[in-house]
Amino acid sequence: MIGVALGFGLLIVSAAAYAPVKHWWELRDFSDRGLAEVGAPASVCDPGVKRPASGAQQHVDPETVVPYAEAPPAYGPHDATPEPMARKLYTVQDRPSVERLVHNLEHGYTLVWYDDAVADDPAQMEQFQVIASKLEGTANARLKVKIVPWTSSDGAGFPAGRHIAVTHWSLGGGGANGDHQVGVWQFCSRVSGAALNSFMLAYPYSDSPEPSAP
Repeated sequence: MIGVALGFGLLIVSAAAYAPVKHWWELRDFSDRGLAEVGAPASVCDPGVKRPASGAQQHVDPETVVPYAEAPPAYGPHDATPEPMARKLYTVQDRPSVERLVHNLEHGYTLVWYDDAVADDPAQMEQFQVIASKLEGTANARLKVKIVPWTSSDGAGFPAGRHIAVTHWSLGGGGANGDHQVGVWQFCSRVSGAALNSFMLAYPYSDSPEPSAP
């Protein structure tokens, strides 16, 4: 009886310790990647903007075009199938639909959208390639990020002088029931690994409606 009780006690202690250790290990792996060294300083980005979010678990049929109110979206109804985690950087020629990427947002991804001005700038696209290489991998969910183009056919342009938008679907501090969910945007004039690093630390994958989904 004593042995059984001790065994159950060890299981309880191990379970309680697992989550903090997992969080520490994921954060250590993410923080060691030197992301903040790439591109311009964080000052090229505006402070983040938050707006109430909706659309969790609202799936639309394939090929459905959702008229998102924001450009780019940070939440909303979405395609039933998200994009797999492995790939980080996309071009206009191979980017998934916006609706599919919004499903990734629901799963805790950070999306980095870039406009035509960045797409036509070899130096900035090379910086994105470096960032993508630093965020390679699927074992650590903190690496849930995708760098994707935003074009005029997708919707309105970004604010004047801003060519990059970073978005995340956050719980807003209210838990997973959806009462306080918010979309988060940060607009930048140039590529900034420092700003992206800070954004992903402030809004990790765990701060999302469905963080455990791939």
